[in-house]
Amino acid sequence: MKIRPLIPLMPPVLLAIWLLLNDSLAPGQIALGIVFAALVTWAVARLRPLPAWPRRLHLAFGLSLRVLADIVRSNIGVGRVILGAAHRQPLIGFMEIPLDMRDPHGLAMLALIVTGTPGTVWAGHDPEKNILTLHVLDLQDEATWIRIIKQRYERPLMEIFE
Repeated sequence: MKIRPLIPLMPPVLLAIWLLLNDSLAPGQIALGIVFAALVTWAVARLRPLPAWPRRLHLAFGLSLRVLADIVRSNIGVGRVILGAAHRQPLIGFMEIPLDMRDPHGLAMLALIVTGTPGTVWAGHDPEKNILTLHVLDLQDEATWIRIIKQRYERPLMEIFE
C-alpha cells in the first residue's frame, strides 16, 4: 500500500518527540525514532482515507485567538452560573443549528471548538439535514447562539477547509 503522509511535518515532529522523551541523541535512539515515526505515520495514514489540506492558514491563527478568548469568557460565565453570581437559574437546553459546512475536517474542528468551550457540548449532527444539535448550559437567546456558531466559527472554518 502506498504511504500518504497526512502532514509533511508529522515524521520529523514524532522523531523530535521521541528523542526528547528519551533524552538522547545516540545513533540507536535516532534509528528507533525514525522507525517509530515512519510506522506511526503509516498507521495514521491508513486510518484516514481523506487527507486534510487546509487552505488559508492565516485565518486559522485569528480563529485560534478568537476561540481562546471565547473559552476564557465562557469559563468566567460558567463559573458565575455555578457559584450563583447570576442569581438566577440557568436555562439549560438543546437547540438545533443549521450548518452550511459539509467538510468533515471543518465539522471535526467545529466539534472540538464547541465542546472545548465551557457551557456548550456538541450533542449530535444529522448529516442528511446538516443540522448540529447543541447543548447549552445557559440558553437565553437561541438566535445569538446561532449567530455565534455560524459567524464566529463556521464561516472561518469553511474558508480554511473548503
